[in-house]
Amino acid sequence: MSRDAGSPVSDATDTAPPAGGRFVVGNAWDALDGTWPDLPPLVSVVVVHYRQQAELDRTLAALARQSYPAERLEVIVVDDGSPTPPTVPEGVRLIVQEDLGFRLSAARNVGVAASSGSVLCFVDADTSPEPDYVLRLTRLPALVPEAVTVGQRKHADFAGVLGGDGGAVPVSEPVEVAGPAHELEQPRWLQQAYGWSADLLHADDRSYRHLIGAVTCCTRWFFDQVGGFDESFTSYGGEDWEWAHRAWLAGGVFAHVPGAVAWHDGPDWAGRATGAGVGSAGSAGSAGSAASEGSAASEASGASEAAREDEEARRQAEKNGETLRLADLIAVRGSRGFGVRSRAVDVCVELAAAVGTSISAGAAFVAVDSVLAAMPDVTVVVPDDVAPVFEADQRVLGRSSAAAAAARGGARVVVTLDGAVRVLPAVEAGGSDDARVQALAAAAGLGDDVARDLRTATDAVGVGSLGTLELVDPSGRVLVTVESRRAALRARRWGAGVAFVSHRASVDWLTPVTGEPSVAAYLGGWG
Repeated sequence: MSRDAGSPVSDATDTAPPAGGRFVVGNAWDALDGTWPDLPPLVSVVVVHYRQQAELDRTLAALARQSYPAERLEVIVVDDGSPTPPTVPEGVRLIVQEDLGFRLSAARNVGVAASSGSVLCFVDADTSPEPDYVLRLTRLPALVPEAVTVGQRKHADFAGVLGGDGGAVPVSEPVEVAGPAHELEQPRWLQQAYGWSADLLHADDRSYRHLIGAVTCCTRWFFDQVGGFDESFTSYGGEDWEWAHRAWLAGGVFAHVPGAVAWHDGPDWAGRATGAGVGSAGSAGSAGSAASEGSAASEASGASEAAREDEEARRQAEKNGETLRLADLIAVRGSRGFGVRSRAVDVCVELAAAVGTSISAGAAFVAVDSVLAAMPDVTVVVPDDVAPVFEADQRVLGRSSAAAAAARGGARVVVTLDGAVRVLPAVEAGGSDDARVQALAAAAGLGDDVARDLRTATDAVGVGSLGTLELVDPSGRVLVTVESRRAALRARRWGAGVAFVSHRASVDWLTPVTGEPSVAAYLGGWG
């Protein structure tokens, strides 16, 4: 179940969905608004803990007060090697893993392996759910096996360390009462994202950023399809986003459930105090002059400011490390570098010859070069016999290579050229952000603007209901097929054309390479 960065996406994607499961078109989970499962599924709540006994006590007390049927709920606490293992009440299973450093991903995977439920809820020890949390968060996964739901994580000062009155909040006080009474500000960027996406109904390829691991739920079946959390993440942050991105590519249906509220003890990462306890100016002593007092205070203030700046730099370096790691593993635009290539493949273009035919080296060169001119960041797979032409370009792979198989199997989008096809230069190339926005808007209405250029086409599929885009010439011949990985996997599970739709668009920026082309004329610009 464990997975390390760089390993292939789970091979379990051929497993049939659970009996009785339903599909939705694209990400349209709202088609099941108001629908509840006939029988509440067995739910396993996996709680990861490290040296937070008081917080764990509050969370377990909150889980004991859930409105979900108690006989259909199991709680598993996985301790990540605390010096003293936590104590848990009767009926809660405790698993202790060896202290080998920060191993949140491994702890979650261990908890899943020990679970019995068909639906999984992930909760951190310092995140306490309100009574209806499990009931609300598990509704969609119980209906749609590909659903991944995220609750509303709110923040409160339960520990009483941020200047609140009365000190720590007693564990016995219900979180739905204590939370609002000690509430802290929520991350605005996250609330805004849930707002413009209508609680992720309009999720896209970057919506993985809006799934928080401490309040996430999915079916055990889909967890196995995606693969476990990446255990090579051994420091705070990023493992939930990496998993969520794989879940999206695997055909996940993302939904934010605002009524499923859990309270995190303390602010989010951006709101946590920096330089705490550093730099109190103090007194210069009664014997010192006013001038020396002022000088000492000034020096202390300067030292305090320097300490705060150092702490901010340290925190920013940690966050940069997380961002760089994700940029290497998540190759979608807005996550990867603008020029630096990621280890992961976002778009794979395959030059395919019809059975019994071959593509000449010259025709292959024109086709592949025109594709890379239009989209320099893609990976191209070519027939083995013409692969030597591109030996110097690491973006081009021979079809029989292991790297080509991994690129085709793991890419967000696969573009198939039906023989040698030349991509003509765009007449008007808009900014990348504008192109992406237009593609998403066009995909919603399935207008032909989804096919105004190759990048727009690859941005459009897999978002909304559009899964596959066929690009044809004026005679109706299919020159290029653009298919999202999400649509391909859904088709294998539910049948072709039901969980995503296909669209055909006539374009004038593609042309077949017929006969033996003049490469010199192509390169020189006169043919």
